[in-house]
Amino acid sequence: MKSKEKNVNKKGKKKSIVLRVILLLIIVLILATVILFYKKYKEEGWAGVSKTLLGHNEETVNSLDKMYCLILGQSQNLTDTIILASYDPKTQEAALLSIPRDTFIGENEAYATSWDKINAVYQTGAENTLKEVRELTGINVQYYLKVDTEALKALVDEIGGVYFDVPIDMHYTDRGQNLYIDLKAGYQLLDGDKAEQLVRFRHNSDGSTYPVEYGIEDLGRMRTQKEFLTQLLKQSIEKMDLNKILGFLDIMEKYVETNLNFDAIKDYIPYILEFNTDNIKTGTLPGESIYANVVYIYSVDEEKAKEMINELFYNISPEDEKEKEESTQTIGIESIEILNGSGSSSKLNEAISELEASGFNITQSGNTSTTANTTIITRKDVPEKDLNKIKEILNTQIVVEGESDSNRDITIIIGTDYVM
Repeated sequence: MKSKEKNVNKKGKKKSIVLRVILLLIIVLILATVILFYKKYKEEGWAGVSKTLLGHNEETVNSLDKMYCLILGQSQNLTDTIILASYDPKTQEAALLSIPRDTFIGENEAYATSWDKINAVYQTGAENTLKEVRELTGINVQYYLKVDTEALKALVDEIGGVYFDVPIDMHYTDRGQNLYIDLKAGYQLLDGDKAEQLVRFRHNSDGSTYPVEYGIEDLGRMRTQKEFLTQLLKQSIEKMDLNKILGFLDIMEKYVETNLNFDAIKDYIPYILEFNTDNIKTGTLPGESIYANVVYIYSVDEEKAKEMINELFYNISPEDEKEKEESTQTIGIESIEILNGSGSSSKLNEAISELEASGFNITQSGNTSTTANTTIITRKDVPEKDLNKIKEILNTQIVVEGESDSNRDITIIIGTDYVM
């Protein structure tokens, strides 16, 4: 009986020893992991830690497309802020295009009403605003971020305020909106409440507004909003730590409505943490405020708008456009079909933009099955210099002969290897 008890005790002790060893190993592994990520943090900051967590390597960034998102600032079911934003993790460049809330989106300005303004469309839903912005800009933006002004206040307070140079004295009262603005001009630390006053200011109670050279009324407000958002982003990144990230997530959950999901943005996070705010380009959709029919509207200058969109989002200057027009006259390829085998609409759009910027005529586009390599298929004799130019733009050397086709000189298949 005693020998049985001894055996049981021995087994119990062995089991206890095994459990302790396993527990010790788990503790060692946890400590090793903490030390690893702490060293990573000390060497590379949160960007390095997040890359490790997400399993990123040097090649990951090359597979990421430029991301476009529409930022909508909401207050009482209206939006004072409509900004098209882009971020390219490969070049670490970002752009912000402000779209005036009175931008005309109707068919004929002579019959304009208040419902023909983009701000009115916003009241029917963010998706409808996205649709109008696509038509205005020609950019296939898919995501929106709808931010209540309460979120702005909370974000500013979360980082302890934002230092900003207020351009003019601001004094305005609107009891109906419960809006009270009282700010002195000059460089100062703004808390959340003062930040809201700043971005909502358009004119003073006595009718005075921003100086003409700054941009009066809505134009001045949009300029201030862009400059403040730039400083908010810059100062947020400078103060970023785990607690701040968790705080931001709480604020987003409470005040932000978006169709973005974690899967869509998770791979971008490490590169956003490395972003230098000096790489932000900003602009306002060109046009002018006019009185049309019975309302004031913002009439877009389509030619200048195209130039600004090319500069902000595609790095194409007006001089590049002029060279394109001149080179078009010497291009011997008349028609190009381009098919998307990359699985990414952004890659297709970027390839089309690059080719058109160089003067090539894209007559057809569509999708095809996923393929690894970007391929050029010639369907008739084409000038060698033009073919070489296309190879250079697409960064491919794969050229094959295809069946003759009177409607197409060449067919291009964009593969997953295409880098924007």
